[in-house]
Amino acid sequence: MRLGILKEISQMAFDSIKTHKLRSFLTLLGIMIGVMTVIGMVSIIQGINRTFLGELESMGSDLIFVGKYDPIQIGRRSEEERQRKDLTVEDAAAIEKECSLVKAVAVDLVADFSESLPIKYRNKKNLDAFILGMNEKWPQVLSVYLPEKGRFLIESDIAHRTKVCVLGAELDEILFPHLNALGKEIRVGPEKFTVVGVLQKRGSIFGQSQDNWVGIPISTLMKYFPYTLERLEIVAIPTKHGYIQETIEQIINLLRSRRKVGFGKPNDFAIYTQDTLVGLYNRITGAVYLVMIVISSISLLVGGIGVMNIMLVSVKERTREIGIRKALGARSSDILKQFLIEAIFLTGIGGAMGVIIGFGIAFLVKTATPLPASVTLWSVILGLLVSVSVGLFFGIFPARRAAKLDPIISLRYE
Repeated sequence: MRLGILKEISQMAFDSIKTHKLRSFLTLLGIMIGVMTVIGMVSIIQGINRTFLGELESMGSDLIFVGKYDPIQIGRRSEEERQRKDLTVEDAAAIEKECSLVKAVAVDLVADFSESLPIKYRNKKNLDAFILGMNEKWPQVLSVYLPEKGRFLIESDIAHRTKVCVLGAELDEILFPHLNALGKEIRVGPEKFTVVGVLQKRGSIFGQSQDNWVGIPISTLMKYFPYTLERLEIVAIPTKHGYIQETIEQIINLLRSRRKVGFGKPNDFAIYTQDTLVGLYNRITGAVYLVMIVISSISLLVGGIGVMNIMLVSVKERTREIGIRKALGARSSDILKQFLIEAIFLTGIGGAMGVIIGFGIAFLVKTATPLPASVTLWSVILGLLVSVSVGLFFGIFPARRAAKLDPIISLRYE
């Protein structure tokens, strides 16, 4: 019996919305925009999150990064930061030799203006690859630098400043589309190098290729190409999993001693881990989420006020109908349910349309831009729940007003 009454009430609410199509659409527009914003923004942010975290995980675990500055700089550098000494290749060697908890240390240095130096093989040329000086420990420290063909750089290459190189997968495809690159001689700027290896393909991140580069011994780069030690990067891994904090303390003590940092003074270098990078990244995306919540909340508030306004108008228009229904035996609770269901149904449709348009925005972003996008089930459920909740909250006042109408007065209403 109650189910039949609820079904009848739902049908009446649906008929009312269908009768006033344009008014109903304009009412749900604010809800639709709010949910669309939530779905679209969450999809983009989730896609970026997955890409960023996946890239960090692919590098390996327990990585310790050492650099001259912090990884993310907001605003101008302080006077103390500007006066810091550069880290050196000797610092990296000392970390590996003197820190008992360090298993291996990778060091790299990008040549200045490297993207403007042409890399050629016969009539094939690449003008936007960068030149990276590396030591032999990169495959051991970072698992993404594994050779697909040939070998990686070895210790004797670094020691003797040999003119050999390894190619990123994209650079290999550009210079040697139908040939085996191993053993071939390419020209990097004015210098000739022999290809000894081609690395596994890594793909792109945020539209930036990670395979368009050439790696040469860091000692060779420092001999033949201009460079700035400010761009030197050191990455270490501990001997045992779980000893990352102890290893960091060893590295800090060694570098403070080598750089003659006085007792009680802050480090004049930066040391951080993957967790630090994730934390910094989450702070940035957290601010984006906050902005998204503010924007969507304004849209939902406007939409909710619109729903309440239209429902009050609907109550006024249907005063006589309410009187007739009450005279025929309808209870106040039935009237209340009818108008609440109408409000929830209205905002639910707006929420569903917002979800669909949000999907479309996420798809367009993923297709037309380098930004990744990923639609998650929880964001869809959240969008629908929020839209229904808005209808319930803003529909209570008009529904209660309709339920409290006196049937005698209502029947006299014109």
